[in-house]
This record gives sequence, C-alpha cells and structure tokens, in this order.
Amino acid sequence: MKPVILLAEAEKSADVTDWGARIGWLVGLALFVALVYWLMREGWKWRGTLQGDLPALPSAPEEPGEARLTMSGRYHGSTTAGQWLDRIVAHGLGTRSRAELTLTDAGLDVVRPGAAGFFVPTAALRGARLDKGIAGKVLTEGGLLVVTWAHGDKLIDSGFRSDHAAEHHAWVDALNQMTNDTEGAR
Repeated sequence: MKPVILLAEAEKSADVTDWGARIGWLVGLALFVALVYWLMREGWKWRGTLQGDLPALPSAPEEPGEARLTMSGRYHGSTTAGQWLDRIVAHGLGTRSRAELTLTDAGLDVVRPGAAGFFVPTAALRGARLDKGIAGKVLTEGGLLVVTWAHGDKLIDSGFRSDHAAEHHAWVDALNQMTNDTEGAR
C-alpha cells in the first residue's frame, strides 16, 4: 500500500504552484519593460536637445493665396536630407500624425491635427521625389512623397503618404515646377 500513497502524494505536490516565484518574475519583467520604455523616451528627448540649434518653424502667412493642390494623408516624419535614418525630432518634426497638405504660391502648408503644423515657404523648397522609406517607415517603391526643403542651414526631407497614392505624381510635378521657377528667379 505504501507505494500507492507515495504516488498520490507525488501527484499532489506536482499540482502545487510556487506563486511567489511567478509573481517575482512578472514584477521583474514589468520593471524591465518600464526601464526600456524610459530609456527610449530619454533618447528621444536627448535627440531633440542635440537638434536644439534648429530655428523655429515658420508659420503660414495670413493670405497664402489660392490652393494649387491639396492632399489628405499621413506625415511620417522628417530627416536630414539624403540620410533617411537620421530623424529630426526638434519642434515636433519627429511626431507621426495625420496631415492636410496645401500647396499655394506662398509655399507648402502642413496642418497636423494633434501635432504642431508647419509651413515651408516657396523659397525654401528644394524639390520632391517618390521614395520607399524614411526613418522608421518603409513602403513599396514610390509609396512615399518626400519633400526636400531648407530650414536655416539644414536641408530636410519630410515624408508624406496620401490617402490616394495616385496623387503623389501630381505633387512631385508641381513641387519640382515651383522649385525650378524659384531657382530661375534667383
């Protein structure tokens, strides 16, 4: 009879869970995740501090003129021109958001609900192209409208994606035409 009792006691002890150890592991994991999140946030703030020499963004003029083109879509961020992984976070340029773009003779007005909008004067526009990626966002070939513009002494690439990707070609043509007209007038 004794072997049966030992087997029953062994099965009974296998059902016992060490809750203290499990709770300890869960608390440790939660603290680790919180630490990683905090480090990421500090890195983002540090990048913004390093880019603190970037001048304030211009605001749209009172009378920008008649809209040449409008687009509704997403703003995917800005980077140093030609360096698609060097994200710019100063002045809210690193925050992804919905965006409403309006192109007028005065420049490009970017309105971002929930984030700070910005305006790029026509004289600051340097060109536009279709690309496949910008810091943290990779799409199909030609799926991203990238506008290059000058701000202070820095060239910036800003990435946008329209709700209707077929609009991108018209935007590239219009922005490059404005850039060529502006360069000819200089």
